[in-house]
Amino acid sequence: MAFLNHDVERKTLTILKVLSSFQKPVGSRVIGQHLKDYGFDLSERAIRYHLRLMDERGLTTLVGRKDGRALTDKGLEEIRSALVKDKVGFAISRIETLAFRTEFDYVSRRGTIPVNISIYTKDRFRRALHAMKPAFERGLCVSPLVAVLDSGHRIGDMVIPDGQVGLVTVCSIVINGTLLKAGIPMDSRFGGILQLHDRRPMRFTEVINYNGCSLDPSEIFIKAKMTTVREAAATGSGQILANFREIPAICRSLAESVVEEMRSAGMGATITIGNTSEDLCETAVDPNKIGVVLLGGLNPVAAAQEAGIEAENHSMSALMEYENLVDYREVLCG
Repeated sequence: MAFLNHDVERKTLTILKVLSSFQKPVGSRVIGQHLKDYGFDLSERAIRYHLRLMDERGLTTLVGRKDGRALTDKGLEEIRSALVKDKVGFAISRIETLAFRTEFDYVSRRGTIPVNISIYTKDRFRRALHAMKPAFERGLCVSPLVAVLDSGHRIGDMVIPDGQVGLVTVCSIVINGTLLKAGIPMDSRFGGILQLHDRRPMRFTEVINYNGCSLDPSEIFIKAKMTTVREAAATGSGQILANFREIPAICRSLAESVVEEMRSAGMGATITIGNTSEDLCETAVDPNKIGVVLLGGLNPVAAAQEAGIEAENHSMSALMEYENLVDYREVLCG
């Protein structure tokens, strides 16, 4: 897309990102609604103009006048090779975008949830699941709910490759999004390695701030083999993936109520909530704020990595309907 001017290029890439978040064709009206999440307010006529250009480039295809557009493989590749400058600060911007687009309702137990995707070769997938079992059983995960994607399945901006399987795990951003819907803003500070002792959170031993980081810190820590999730599951002491957030102190009561309701819906990401302006897990908290420590959604995947079963991880990568997730035990027994 080198011949296009910068403004058109950015709009085109953003439309591609919107399309990638749907698993079915969508029309210009729906695209326009979601473009506002990225700061673009375009008319349906303007969107149709860009879509025609994208059709000519082979990035999208018109499925039907009523059904709308769908991404092509070339369109997916264009997203993956997006400009480097669009990836700077990716982690924090992705957190904020996914939180805003989370539609999970813990009462009806419906709506979209942010997820991570870990890709395994088919011959190692069952072994990986069994290696993850202790992490799920001990609650060292955001949720026991998962999904399995066969090769060829499209989710977000990726397609599961031939001969491989995708494991979907719930991302801790579901807490951000659900609290946001309840009117509680949440500031995402960093991802890190949290030391547990006797199943109690003690301190962060390593941290990576989200600002300016193009990867989820969890992916980095897993690749660096810095976790001991299996040990933590077995003994109650070890190094696990966790995230540090802050919320306004005035929101504490409401936040605790929402968190408890989410636990009943299988979303138990919150490890601990601190006190007003007090350090939490040896981390300073801003004045009139409360620290919140969340479990990392990739802890089960880290447990498999520790057992020598590696995955290609894409954290904070897509949204999935709550009703499409199942308890991990169903997958293990399947």
